[in-house]
Amino acid sequence: MQTSKKHPKTSVFSKKRALRVPFQLLLITIGLALSVNAREQITLTASDGVKVYADFYPAGSNSQPYILLFHQAGSNRAEYAPIAPRLVKLGFNCLAIDQRSGGDLWGQQNETVRHVGHNGEYLDVLKDMEAALAWARSAGNNGKVLAWGSSYSAALVFVLAAEHHDEVAGVLGFSPGEYLDSPNAVHEAAAKVTVPIFVSSANDHDEIAAANSILAVAPAQKKTQFVPRVAGVHGSSTLREDKNRAGESENWRAAEEFLAGFEPRKSRTEGIPRAVNAVCILAAVVSEATAPSSYATLHQEVCDI
Repeated sequence: MQTSKKHPKTSVFSKKRALRVPFQLLLITIGLALSVNAREQITLTASDGVKVYADFYPAGSNSQPYILLFHQAGSNRAEYAPIAPRLVKLGFNCLAIDQRSGGDLWGQQNETVRHVGHNGEYLDVLKDMEAALAWARSAGNNGKVLAWGSSYSAALVFVLAAEHHDEVAGVLGFSPGEYLDSPNAVHEAAAKVTVPIFVSSANDHDEIAAANSILAVAPAQKKTQFVPRVAGVHGSSTLREDKNRAGESENWRAAEEFLAGFEPRKSRTEGIPRAVNAVCILAAVVSEATAPSSYATLHQEVCDI
């Protein structure tokens, strides 16, 4: 009776394969956990000292564009909880803030309103938006900045862009209108906005007409008004499946088409969460210390994307 001998190559292959599977599972598990927890809570300080609470969704690099996400009345930064991650996948860093005029929609408190103790006026929210813009333009953050508004903040993004024309690279307004105290404030601001503009509305004649009127006075060369064919709802909620199941997809297509003009070119490693890169570096150190001949090769295969 002959005893079969293990072929050297088969033995090495089996060992390497045995190491690869648990290691890959470990990285996948860590990667999934990091992607779920990629949101970072930060606090800004407005020019009048008000603390503004926000969520930052990093896209992987400070050189990638930033989108400042502002909510509608009665709302808070959770309005963008299902929206910001999709924007991050497109390559945009996102900052969603709790403005001083808002509420407890989406099952979450507006922290800024809670700490201030009362709901502020719409025009006072401009200070919160300017704090967000200053943060995005701070040292180390060198990407273009886009201002994205919902309902009353869709009106204010035109004011923000008009007063900070050299800092705002694009404007997106979901259901803009003359919601401010001055009856023509938004039109007057829009008349000074030269950067690309995107506006959208619900399937409502008055809302569509209001957006069109504001867009018409803007001297920007690139102006887009999206009118939903299937379905649209007021504000940025039109991009939420739980609020616009029928028309969410067509609204996203329109928004993404506009944003394509700002999307960065991705390198081989750009867009990978920074924490995942850190895990790969740690894995390299561990591989050298434990099993250089096997783990080092494995690390290169998994992490060298």
